[in-house]
Amino acid sequence: MEHQKDENFHVNIKELNYEVLKKIRGYLRRMVDAGGSDLHIKANSVVRARVNGEVIPLSGEIFSKEDALTFAKELLRTRFHELVEKKELDLVYPFDEQTRFRINIFFQMEGISAVFRLIPVKILTIDELNLPSIVHSFAQMERGLVLVTGVTGSGKSTTLAAIINEINWNKRKHIITIEDPIEFVHKDRKCIVNQRSVGQDTISFSSALRAALREDPDIILVGEMRDMETIEIALHAADTGHLVFSTLHTLDAKETINRIVSVFPSVEQNRVRMTLSSVIKGVISQRLIPTVDGKRAAALEILVRTARIEQLIIENRDVEIPDTVAEGKELYGSQTFDQGILDLYLTGRISREEAFNYATSPSDLKLKMEGLGDSVNRNKMHSDEELKAFKDDEVFALKS
Repeated sequence: MEHQKDENFHVNIKELNYEVLKKIRGYLRRMVDAGGSDLHIKANSVVRARVNGEVIPLSGEIFSKEDALTFAKELLRTRFHELVEKKELDLVYPFDEQTRFRINIFFQMEGISAVFRLIPVKILTIDELNLPSIVHSFAQMERGLVLVTGVTGSGKSTTLAAIINEINWNKRKHIITIEDPIEFVHKDRKCIVNQRSVGQDTISFSSALRAALREDPDIILVGEMRDMETIEIALHAADTGHLVFSTLHTLDAKETINRIVSVFPSVEQNRVRMTLSSVIKGVISQRLIPTVDGKRAAALEILVRTARIEQLIIENRDVEIPDTVAEGKELYGSQTFDQGILDLYLTGRISREEAFNYATSPSDLKLKMEGLGDSVNRNKMHSDEELKAFKDDEVFALKS
């Protein structure tokens, strides 16, 4: 049995003809031409692609267990032993000069599977992504913590790349990114950009982040805050004058604050709330919604730190964060998901049905569509001069 395992997992590069990999490249080209985002390969199954949010088959041909194993050897070559040891592996695959893929290849009960995620070579700007104008302000900040959150595949990396790109073109700073793996490649423009890949250029997020503090950075991008140590160092970096960007797999701002705090032991949570309240500059949470033209648009919830938000975090009143975010739309540029979804609906980008499907509270959204309970309509009762009187957070909170 052990002999058979060694035989199956041994790679003799001279014996590889790359025919299976060539076939997969054909599927990748078809997926890209169809406007897809992910290619799914699974032993003993058909090859599928995610196109406009749905996973569809690209052919009726079964990709055998043997072909899957051969594909893995042809793709990984001398790194195949890493897959055998770790049981899963992340890497970036350059398809051609214009196209790159992030790959996760892994073992499952029927053999080997892999998922190719398309990485656009061109980094779209904040405006090209049709993000709210307030997102530009996060690229102008000098220090603090900015988080981009959402489920896998919600566009977090794309949004962060746009923000880093804007800094790169407009400021003279030192940017360090720590990613797993590197997706968008940033060439030095006005900034110097050092990009490090976990596993290849550094052992872990936490070790790279700790080292970054000794590398004269202005901006640090941490691909994901996965553990308490990484979160602790990121908070410290933001607290000591750096601008830190990172991601979390959380649904909204309220859950994001709660997740960060709950990672720590209960005896530490008050301290963490104090630090987080002082360094957090914003939370951008994302959902991708199918559009009327068959594409997808990002609906954003955006928390902008104010004195009111700071107070709620310190006092463990996270449940009040959504209402405060909603009230700050006109003055601070913050918005809830439902406000963002309403904007997409009113501009004709998404249908009424999809708006309700993705809304946090479909019933409240329906009222807003009918002109009831809409904070924007209430604010229209005030003149510009009156609104200026509410710029103090506490006064605004009382008014709301």
